[in-house]
Amino acid sequence: MEINDKLAVLEAILFACGEPVEIYRLSQASGIDTATLPSMIKLLNDRYDEQKSALKIMRLESSFQMCTRAEYALCIKKALDTKKSVPLSNAGMEALTIIAYNQPVSKGFVENVRGVDSSSVINNLVEKGLVEEAGRLDVPGKPIVYKTTPVFLRSFGLSSLADLPPLPDKSDTPSFFDLSAEEETEDI
Repeated sequence: MEINDKLAVLEAILFACGEPVEIYRLSQASGIDTATLPSMIKLLNDRYDEQKSALKIMRLESSFQMCTRAEYALCIKKALDTKKSVPLSNAGMEALTIIAYNQPVSKGFVENVRGVDSSSVINNLVEKGLVEEAGRLDVPGKPIVYKTTPVFLRSFGLSSLADLPPLPDKSDTPSFFDLSAEEETEDI
């Protein structure tokens, strides 16, 4: 098979699937070995760039997905006539952060960290496709555990979870007592 034929096969598979396709599945379906796939995807992306195409192929951890470039998002939203996406609440962002950095985790874990009931917040994150069920814990009650999805990665412009920014070091964060001492010295 010639290189243009291989590129066409990859393009067809990614276009038809619409969702992220695992590298091993893409390899099996296209007949292209997994070691060669990233360079073939790069060739496709270079071709799209050269043609000023609205398409691009993103790598999401161990999968690839064909998508449109961000600059066309408004036009696409208008064409699809979707209702305005509601931004995440502070509670949603907090729960999502806990899940992203500690996954897979149960609702109980998130509630323990946040200190409040988080069932509706997590259910909302599942509805938005940002988190998904990742199995069950092998403890009494067998609670469901959650992990982030490729939609999460795409929404935050990440290629993998390794791209998450590091958590702040606790030694850099002033404590309540440090802040109280500063207020007392200002009053003197």
